Parts: sequence; C-alpha cells; structure tokens
Amino acid sequence: MIAPIGSQEVWAAGVTYLRSREARGEEATDRSPYDLVYEADRPELFFKSPGGRVVGPGEPIGIRADSTWDVPEPELALVLDADLRIVAYTIGNDVSSRSIEGENTLYLPQAKTYERSCAIGPALVPASEISPPFGVRLVVERAGRTAFAGETSTGEMRRSFEELARHLGRALAFPHGVFLLTGTGIVPNAGFTLLPGDVVRIEIDGLGTLENPVVRVGR
Repeated sequence: MIAPIGSQEVWAAGVTYLRSREARGEEATDRSPYDLVYEADRPELFFKSPGGRVVGPGEPIGIRADSTWDVPEPELALVLDADLRIVAYTIGNDVSSRSIEGENTLYLPQAKTYERSCAIGPALVPASEISPPFGVRLVVERAGRTAFAGETSTGEMRRSFEELARHLGRALAFPHGVFLLTGTGIVPNAGFTLLPGDVVRIEIDGLGTLENPVVRVGR
C-alpha cells in the first residue's frame, strides 16, 4: 500500500503530552527548553517531511546509521484543508533519533527529517465519521516477540487539535492542505532503541493499524 498523501507537506507538533516533556528532558543536556515549551502559549511545530518522502503501510521505516538511540513516535495525524480545517484523521509515525536530538536542541532537523523517517497510513478517515478522543497503542516486535508495548489517549494532550492547526497557519499558507502530526504520548524508556528487523505496529481507535519494518539508512 502507498501512503495516502499527495503533494502535501507533513508538519509535526512536539511536547504536547506530559510523557513527551519528560522524555525530552531525559535525553537532553539541558531540559529547560522542553519544560518551557510544554507550558508556553506557542507550541513547538516543525517540518517533518515532503509528501514524496513519506512511506506507507508495509514499507520500511528508517533509523539513521549515525544514531545510537532511535524510537518510533506513534501519533494521530490531522488532515487539514487549505483553510486549516480538520477534514480527516490518519495514523503517523514520527521516527526520531533521540541521541542526536539530545546532544543539542539545534540538531532537531537532523534527528527528525531524513530518509524513511515518516510513515502515514493506512487510510484517511473523514472527520465527519469519527470523533476524539482516540486511544493509541504501540507494539514493537523483535524476532517474533514483543520488545516494547505502550498505550495512551489523545485525551491526555496538553493542547487541542484546533490550537495546533491555528498556530501552524499563522504565517504559512497550504493551498493543497497539510498533514499535522500531533505529538506522542508513548516514549520507550532509555534502555530501548529500535533495531533493523524490528516491526513497528501502531493502532489508533477507528483508524486501523500502521505497520512497518525497520531498516538502517545513511552511513
């Protein structure tokens, strides 16, 4: 299956769950920026991927060869139209390097944006047919066994979907719409890292399951 996206960009929000704030603090040499942004009026928003680089269900997601600590980030994805209205929902995986991001906050683009770092699917569900909150579950399988499992709910988010969409559109126009990942509330503990051959499975209530194997990318 191909990712259900065309020319739209994918943007993402960070530190929208308390667990995400705690995890960013665990990895960072200076945790204060993440503590501050969790409470701030302005959310953290960053560019994740052009539509052409997004991988779909069953396609490999990537972990960087120059990273030592890598995690999946299961997230609800908002599908926004040109007026920044929520028209549909889907599942996203904001694959990230915690070792690179934790070394320096200015390295965030390298930790977040690289080949096969964004997966979306399996389909778009119209917003008129489903409503939040959504339960989110993550399972990472390794050699046929569960290496990690966790769950959360979008009801635990610090910010509303509408607030995130509104901030994204303050100084940007998206004539063809945009996808917005809303942050993750499931972060494995420091002893866990993704490995090539793992299988990542994300399930969100009413939206199905996004499953991807893991490969190493880069050098």
